[in-house]
Amino acid sequence: MTYIGEPIHAARSDRAHPVPPIEISFAIPCYNEEDNVVAMYEAVTAEAERHASSHEIIFIDNASTDLTRERLREICARDGRVRAIFNNRNYGQMRSPTHAIYQAEGAAVIALCCDFQDPPALIGEMIRQWRAGAQIVMGQRRKEKVSPMLGLARRGGYSFLQRFADYPVIPGATGFGLYDREVVDMLASWNEPEPFFRGMAVESGYRVALIPFDRPLRAGGTTSNNYWSLLNFALSGLAGSAKSLLRLPLVLSIYIGLFTILLGIATVVRMFFVGYTPLMISVTVILGMFSTLLLFIGLMADQMRLLVERSRNMPLVIERERVNFPDERALPASRAVNRLHLDGRA
Repeated sequence: MTYIGEPIHAARSDRAHPVPPIEISFAIPCYNEEDNVVAMYEAVTAEAERHASSHEIIFIDNASTDLTRERLREICARDGRVRAIFNNRNYGQMRSPTHAIYQAEGAAVIALCCDFQDPPALIGEMIRQWRAGAQIVMGQRRKEKVSPMLGLARRGGYSFLQRFADYPVIPGATGFGLYDREVVDMLASWNEPEPFFRGMAVESGYRVALIPFDRPLRAGGTTSNNYWSLLNFALSGLAGSAKSLLRLPLVLSIYIGLFTILLGIATVVRMFFVGYTPLMISVTVILGMFSTLLLFIGLMADQMRLLVERSRNMPLVIERERVNFPDERALPASRAVNRLHLDGRA
């Protein structure tokens, strides 16, 4: 077992604030999962009944075009602990799963995919680590059968993030994991418009426990991911976890400016000892203009970053329908709502 962050000071049962009536919530995103959704419900329910004192399961459907929603309605009709959220369109791989996490009411929330690549068998170990005091318990992919190109892209992406990310990156972490109520409420208050949730969880500084596992193949159906969707996801994650890259033009302008000054001095010296050199003068002028342009682009990008930080106020998804939610949860919980007073942490 690997830990990241501050030491654990107390087990879960020693915390002073009251425990919500639901101990564990499960947030499961779906898109065209008619072949897996019933089996996933049965597998998660079996693990939850074995390891949790009480639970709820929230499926969020990202505008599926198959029979996923019909399957979810049938499950909700026979089990009052299962809820469903139907989005009015597809909101992508970041916003929809995170919205489900924010709608959960459990003392902890476990997020996992519906295709069985996040094994429900690890649920018990995650709950044990959480009860021992860990506030975040993440599954860490040890190995997975993927194409050589995708494997190379992943390794390159992790290396790039390790160099430029604003906080430590956990290689192989997919977002499959358990998040304490305090963590969920804190991240919800950030109002991220494109939430790279597993990155935000690490950025928050809460202690992380890692459970390595070998990621299995998809259980049924076909994946909706392609290279374009994975690239789009990676770029969104990069934008959310490496905001310092917005300052890269500023850094480049400084280095190019220093080089231009040295080149200008060398040009002047050459003019005195060798003679007039049009090429060197042209290169010096062009580099000076380019350095100035980068400086202003960098300043504009940094101002845009600050504006984005201050103006996040858009919903992650717009729901078409909720199924099986109690009356007091008939409407979506706002990401900006501060729930900290509910458990005495205000």
